[in-house]
Amino acid sequence: MNIEETKTKAKKVFKKTLWILFITALLCGVTYYFYRTYTLSEGSRTGMLFKISRKGKLFKTYEGQIQLAGATMMNKQSIWEFSVVNASTYTELQNLEGKSIRLHFKEVVDAFPWQGETNYLVYDVDEVK
Repeated sequence: MNIEETKTKAKKVFKKTLWILFITALLCGVTYYFYRTYTLSEGSRTGMLFKISRKGKLFKTYEGQIQLAGATMMNKQSIWEFSVVNASTYTELQNLEGKSIRLHFKEVVDAFPWQGETNYLVYDVDEVK
């Protein structure tokens, strides 16, 4: 066995190892993405919108709070915090601040930092008359 054969075998093993590592990393990344964006529940909540803002240090996200319908006093249990998915819904919510609204949301396992601070992602809003 000479040195050239050893070099060739080492290159083949190295390339094969790199391909295996690349495919493993790709599969792990895809699995992790689907885990974090898996929807646990979908629904709606009704209440009075009293806070909506765009905030964040690295990722600017849209965050809001409503006082849930039926709550007489504003306390920690009667406030529901949420994140807004897109700018058009955020603009709509700004126009409805102080009014009674119904939010349509989906709850994900663990939202990415650019999706918002909460796991409740609001994608639609209706005014309750």
